[in-house]
Amino acid sequence: MDKVTENRRSHALRPGPVGLAGAVLGLLLSAVPRAQVPTVESPAAIREAARNHVQTLLKDSGGNTVTASQLDSRLHLARCELPLGAALPPGANMQARVTVRVSCERPRWSIFVPVMVETTTTVLVLRHAVDRGASLGADDVTLATRNLSGPGLAYLTAAADLAGRVVRRPLPAGSNLTADMFVAQTLVHRGQDVTLLAGAGGIEVRAAGRATMDGAAGARVQVLNLSSNRMVEGVVESAEVVRVGL
Repeated sequence: MDKVTENRRSHALRPGPVGLAGAVLGLLLSAVPRAQVPTVESPAAIREAARNHVQTLLKDSGGNTVTASQLDSRLHLARCELPLGAALPPGANMQARVTVRVSCERPRWSIFVPVMVETTTTVLVLRHAVDRGASLGADDVTLATRNLSGPGLAYLTAAADLAGRVVRRPLPAGSNLTADMFVAQTLVHRGQDVTLLAGAGGIEVRAAGRATMDGAAGARVQVLNLSSNRMVEGVVESAEVVRVGL
């Protein structure tokens, strides 16, 4: 082979500027790891599914702060191929601390996530200590904004809520009043003389009676009809009246 031919061949095998740049770029790209699709479900996504579910259940009550507990860092659940599901266990009630079942259908798994609920709301607060059986009015309470554990649904928020109720147990001043602190006020007492009232077709009939048991408004009680000396059953309408059917 002559020298000219050899030079031409050597030049043909030598990469040009464009070819050299492409080769370098290929080497660089091959050195960069490809993005990997996560194989485990994000703990943050699981917590958010639980939190969102509780927040949805509380959407009408307002003033709520919902926080899902941190999950165990050793938890490794397979990445869910479908949107995560969330639900309260059967029979569970909304409280300050609830447990939400977060689940995946493909692949199938589930986990229980504790969720805390706090509420900032305005409630009735007792001005002074009261004894069991006390009947409260507007002068006994004041309104105050409180940061409370739970959804706040059981708290009384207006003085009108006190009507027809008496305190179940002694309460100290400053108590945030809830419905379970009260029982219905007894309007009719055993041995009390009452008026039996029956009506139909625009006609009302009255008779004297004597209650044989205590009863709150709307309660069914047994009453002795003093005119016929027969026992009848009626509904307490007021402190003096029991309505019976004809």
